[in-house]
This record gives sequence, structure tokens and C-alpha cells, in this order.
Amino acid sequence: MEQLTQALFAGGTVVLAIAFAATIGHAVLLANGRRSLAAVLAPQGAIQPAWAGVATGSFVESRAAVAAAAPADFAAPSPLSAASRWLTIAAFALLAGSMIVRAVIVGRGPWGNLFEFSVAFATSILFGYLVLSRRYQIASIAFIPVGVSLALALYAASLPSDIKPLVPALQNAPLLTIHVGLAMLSYGIFATSFAAGIGYLVQGKADRFAWLPSHRVLDQVAYRAVIIGFPIFATMIILGSWWASIAWSRYWGWDPKETAALVTWLVYAIYLHARNQRSWAGRPAALLLVVGFAMVLVTYSGSLWFNGLHAYSGL
Repeated sequence: MEQLTQALFAGGTVVLAIAFAATIGHAVLLANGRRSLAAVLAPQGAIQPAWAGVATGSFVESRAAVAAAAPADFAAPSPLSAASRWLTIAAFALLAGSMIVRAVIVGRGPWGNLFEFSVAFATSILFGYLVLSRRYQIASIAFIPVGVSLALALYAASLPSDIKPLVPALQNAPLLTIHVGLAMLSYGIFATSFAAGIGYLVQGKADRFAWLPSHRVLDQVAYRAVIIGFPIFATMIILGSWWASIAWSRYWGWDPKETAALVTWLVYAIYLHARNQRSWAGRPAALLLVVGFAMVLVTYSGSLWFNGLHAYSGL
């Protein structure tokens, strides 16, 4: 079964690389006005509404305009839109399958070392994007979360993937599964808010690029992602403190990873407050999203740069 999980991971990484190329291609096609044939023909082939010819006036004109309008540029399909989405779904399925098989082998959440957590982080980013993209038309910025996910998968491929016993402090399967699982999930959701923040900074309130979602859509996506991810992240910190009291006989010790997690929580707390303040809404709030995800990456990789009790990667 260990060979199966490695094969699924390798296959998922390859498909993810192809999906990344497809998402870039989709964005480039939209930026150059290359919609799919169905989208191009939609206005001319629109079905006449039932009330056409019966009522007249501004109501009919406005309703007819809506019925005949093509989708906005950022929401329009391109020759690569369907392929990019299905490839992303396939990559998620393969990576998730790899994690499930590994979980069966190890008998706990498959995120007990840096290799496992990197794979889980990459998978959760795809999950967060796919969930949010069902409600919001954000396919034109998909290359950002998919690209971050690919970078993590490639990094994981460079790490030792052997299944070994965990250090004593981590030998608590229920808490490991829940605490680190919540970290993985919140990190992945925050990645989509990061993508929306980058899009907002590029787009601006003037909506400079028709192929990008409007600044209002990007703001809504970012806010919704943080609203979902923030309580998950906070719960992760609380459970981590409880686990620390069990493993190290103290709830908080200003370990580098603990400190980075606290700073990350504070950044997103400030974002939630700032977004509702007129002077901070817009670009300053979007900048906080970029800073917040940078802190997520510091929290994720802090054990590589600083000595601490969370140095479980074995590197």
C-alpha cells in the first residue's frame, strides 16, 4: 500500500502541473478575448423571451438586454476552461486518494511529518479553491492557488517520504489528526483569500482588466474565505495549547511555531476589522491578505528556520 500512496501522489503532482498550465492558458485566452465558441455565439443565439412582442417599454428593453447578454469576460468560458477545472478536480482526487491510503497505513491523520503535511497543504488549497469557485466566478485567478499547490507538491516530492514512528510528543493520534487537520484546512482556505487579494491589488477599484473578476467579487471571495478559515485556525490554536499542556506540561511557551501562529491569527483578525473600516477597506485590506498568507507560510515552514519543539520534519 505504501507504493500505492506514492503512485497516487506522483500521478496527482503530474496532473496538477498540467492543470496549472491549463489555468494559465485559460487566463491568457480570456485576457486576449479568446472565448469559447459557445460563449461567442450566445448573444446571437439567445432564445426570445415568452413576453417578447406582447409588452413594450423600458421593462422589455432591460429584460431583453439581460437575456441576450453574454457572460462577463472574467466569467466567460474559454477553450481551456473545462479542461483546467476537470484537471484540477482530478489532481485533487489523486492527492486526496494518496492521503487516504497513507492514513489507513499509519492509523492517524496523514500529516505527521513535513512531507505528509506538505501534501495535505497542497490538497487543501485545491479543496478551498474548488469549493469557493462553485459560488464565485474566479476561474481566471485559479492559476494562483493551483500554482501555490503545485509548488508545495513539488517541494514535498523532494522530502523523505518513508513511514517512520513519530516522536513521543506527536504520538497522540486523535489530537494529531484534529489539530493538524484544522491547520491544513485553514491554510488551504487562506490560500484562496490570498489569490483574491492579489487579484484585488492588480484590478483596483477601477476594474482595470475585464478578464479579472471585479474588485467587488474579489473582495467578497476574500472575505468569505477568511470568515470560514479564521474560526478553524483559532480552534487549531486552542487545541494546540491543550496538546502542549499534555506533551510539554505547559499551554504556551512562545515556541517559534506557536508565535508565528499567533501573529498569523492577529493579522487575519486585523483584516476582519479593517475591511469594515472605510479608511482601511479596499487596497489596505487586500495587502493584509498578502501579509497574512506570508505568515501562513512562515508558520508552515518555521521549524526549518528556527529551533523549537515543533521541529518534527526530521530534516
